[in-house]
Order: sequence, then C-alpha cells, then structure tokens
Amino acid sequence: MPNYLIAPSILSANFAKLGEEVVNVIDAGADIIHFDVMDNHYVPNLTIGPLVCEAIRPLTKAPIDVHLMVKPVDRIIPDFAKAGANIISFHPEASEHIDRTIGLIKDQGCKAGLVFNPATPLNYLDHVIEKLDLVLIMSVNPGFGGQKFIPEALNKIRTVRRMIDEKGLDIMLEIDGGVKVDNIQEVARAGADTFVAGSAIYNTPDYRATISQMRAELAKA
Repeated sequence: MPNYLIAPSILSANFAKLGEEVVNVIDAGADIIHFDVMDNHYVPNLTIGPLVCEAIRPLTKAPIDVHLMVKPVDRIIPDFAKAGANIISFHPEASEHIDRTIGLIKDQGCKAGLVFNPATPLNYLDHVIEKLDLVLIMSVNPGFGGQKFIPEALNKIRTVRRMIDEKGLDIMLEIDGGVKVDNIQEVARAGADTFVAGSAIYNTPDYRATISQMRAELAKA
C-alpha cells in the first residue's frame, strides 16, 4: 500500500485562530500543512505571504507545502524558504525559465514541485521530471477554495503516475481541488499519493473523524 499523505489546505481554516487550526489538524492525523499563496495577478484572489508561514513554522514539525500561485515567481521563493517552507511548488506559466526556478528552490534547501492547472499540458515534465520532488495536479482552476472536482484530472494523474513509475523516480504525486471523503479513493486508484483537502476537512466539526474517514477510504484503494 502506498504511503498516502493528507495535506489540509489552511486556505479553508479560520484565520482568526490560524495557529490553533494548524496544530489541531496535525493533532487530528494530518501529515502536511498545505499553504496556498495567491497574488491577485496570476490568480484572481489574494491570500497569505511569508510572514504567515514564518508565524506558523514554530507551531508544528509537519512539513509545510507552499503552493505559489504568483507571477513572477522567482523573487519570492527565497522568502518562503527562509520562513520555513519544506516544499515549494510553482506553475510553469509563472516562470520564465522553469529549470532555473527548480534550481532556485533546491538551492534554498527545499523540495521542488511543478503544478499543472486543468488545461496546462503535461509536456513540461518531459524536460524536468527527474529534477522534481513533487508534481501537483490541480483538479480545479486555481484561485478559490471550495470548488468542485474536475474529473478530467484523473487522466492526468494516471499519466503522471506512469511517467514516475516507468522512470523509477521518488516523486510525490499530489492532487488539489475538490478532494473529499467520497472521491478520495477514486483519486488514489488513479495514482495520487498526496491529497490536499481544504473545506472537506476544515468545514467539518470533527477534523479527526474526517481524516479517519479519508484514511479508511484510502485503505480500500
């Protein structure tokens, strides 16, 4: 059975008590904190920056997975590395030189990820997959939490899983957008091993019960 990881997105947390929300969701059994950064330029929303990452870093030993939905992206990568990010992912459309951006992330001591929107082709991976630690497939269009899962993302997951396995690479395959208890098993069967869930966890009264339900579904995948 793969090592499945659950990564709650704090975009859906109660920002009035964000530190408490981070601690509670990890205590409830989550593996990773997913940190969505939007700039109101690359995506039509504005969220949080390095100062918030720095503030939550001392509260948990769990990896902080920073998803940068910003353009241009290179300037802010060192700030997030310094703030305590463990994984930094970016969109190919946000970088003038994708290979250079991957190198920048690694030079900062972080794992590097590349993110694919629903309509972004996977052919970027032909040139850089062996340098990546994570591939993130978006199953919604980025910009807002709480959107519905786009089923076509499953085909992308299957394709990337084949690429990773055929090359024998150790790469996390993450999915983000509309992941819930009732579809997480199907997504795992397509080949994902890391699951971002925002409202599906944070909008429930019992985080532990919800995460346990997700793990029960994953055990059947």
